[in-house]
Amino acid sequence: MADTQKLSQLTIGASAVVREMPKQGPAFLRLREMGLLAGTSLRLVRTAPLGDPIEIKVRGYHLTLRKSEADQIVVEPSSAN
Repeated sequence: MADTQKLSQLTIGASAVVREMPKQGPAFLRLREMGLLAGTSLRLVRTAPLGDPIEIKVRGYHLTLRKSEADQIVVEPSSAN
């Protein structure tokens, strides 16, 4: 398995696969309801000028996350775009 990193550490345009999510709390429920689950592919589209929030493309739609939420999601970078 390749190295993992936090979603908030991806570079713009990078693709990744979600490996770990928060196990409980409001962030877990909110992200799960929006289709962000372990094994889901995503791509970092852009970040706000000050780095918060970030926008990802997941399951065919764009999702904006707070950096604090992205810090809780562990991803495995992939070469798929």
